Amino acid sequence: QVQLVESGGGLVQPGGSLRLSCAASGSISSIYTMGWYCQPPGKQRELVATITSGGSTTYADSVKGRFTISRDNKNTVYLQMNSLKPEDTAVYYCYARIALIGVPRSDYWGRGTQVTVSS
Repeated sequence: QVQLVESGGGLVQPGGSLRLSCAASGSISSIYTMGWYCQPPGKQRELVATITSGGSTTYADSVKGRFTISRDNKNTVYLQMNSLKPEDTAVYYCYARIALIGVPRSDYWGRGTQVTVSS
């Protein structure tokens, strides 16, 4: 099985910064796209940013220029969140498309980490 474990959420004032991390573990053969989604209160889950195994990135328009997604070569993806706004308040979920040893690629999700932007 695969585990995606997020960390780094919390309470921050408007204009502040947070860095989210997500580490994938398990009998992993390959990790393809990784990313972050968020679910604001009372709303559907939505894309924040993704990064492919080759390093290509996509961002939601609302976070362009403020958030940066990156990944290392040890199964971890990061989301650097700067100039945070109250509307960024949400549960942030890590996502990864992973192939396990002997198992075709599937999509996996973390349990989520709360980010609250408030003064």
